[in-house]
Amino acid sequence: MKELDYTPVRMDPDQARTKARSVASRLLEMTGVKGKVTEPGPSISRCYEYGDDLFSTSHPWSVYGLTDDQVDTGMRNLRKALGENGWKITKDGKASSKNEDPEIYAENTSEQFALHVTAYKDGGVQTMLHFDVVSACFRAESASALDGEY
Repeated sequence: MKELDYTPVRMDPDQARTKARSVASRLLEMTGVKGKVTEPGPSISRCYEYGDDLFSTSHPWSVYGLTDDQVDTGMRNLRKALGENGWKITKDGKASSKNEDPEIYAENTSEQFALHVTAYKDGGVQTMLHFDVVSACFRAESASALDGEY
């Protein structure tokens, strides 16, 4: 079994989902843009390689229906606000996609979350900021506490 380079915080899956939603909400506020936000909430995945009672959350979501200018403003505001709110930007550049969309990777060690945000601009419905918010591994009360979680 692999070893983690940190001690996982004990947390139940519902608390972890709530924390992931809170992190996502603060990130949206940091963008300073208003748009439609996708609905699906955070999911739970086991961190089997580190132990059967460990899990992480994954919360992909988007704010869409934006103009190209709103997308640019959102990314600019996010770049500034991340550092002011405990996040360390680990990559800020262009995606290796055909369109080379702007993207930011960042980590917040005190919150135990990482972020990947991509700015998609096409002047239409798909103009959005897409976020992937992923937690570190948390420790459940027991392995059986994760049964049936997704």
